[in-house]
Amino acid sequence: MKNLLKNVSFVILLLKMCVIFGQEIDAQKRIVIDVGHGGKDSGAIGINGIKEKDVVLDIALEILRLNKNSETPLYIYLTRYSDTLISLSDRTKLAKALNADLFISLHCNHSHNPNARGIEVYVGRNESRNSKESVWFAYQLQNQIKKQLGFESRGVKFANFQVLREIVGYCPLVLVELGFLSNEDESRYLTYSNQNKILAYLIKHQLHQKR
Repeated sequence: MKNLLKNVSFVILLLKMCVIFGQEIDAQKRIVIDVGHGGKDSGAIGINGIKEKDVVLDIALEILRLNKNSETPLYIYLTRYSDTLISLSDRTKLAKALNADLFISLHCNHSHNPNARGIEVYVGRNESRNSKESVWFAYQLQNQIKKQLGFESRGVKFANFQVLREIVGYCPLVLVELGFLSNEDESRYLTYSNQNKILAYLIKHQLHQKR
């Protein structure tokens, strides 16, 4: 149950961070959530057989449901809504076509070291007008995950991943590695999803706290 609450709480925290970001830029903005992998590309496979593509899709769909039921829903779009493979170039084209104000790419990590654990947040390596906001959001997200959920943090890092490289000049963006599927504890808690009754209770509590 403890691990389940951690996973559910992450979804709420990520949505809350999106709301905070929207408030910071003083408008209801378009947020694109890039759901990593999909289709024949399973991504990382955990020690319990869980697939990265399924974990990130479950979390993204929960974010949509939470957003739909919130008092002030944001304009959130996913790069995929089912188990389909969308090319990296098409993911970035979607963000550009929607004129996105924030791009969040969701992934899970994997390592040959079974003790590797924690969450990493990446931003684009190239300097642009969006670099400052990207780094700000990355640090805010990392700090909140560590403070509120107790997840280990592996830090904010700079990378040249394709989705980061192709969008860095268009909007603030981050790529989040949610944890290691090769780690027994993290792989186990990432298997929990769609716990609607618990989600409903936590959402109500969060909304009450924000009044």
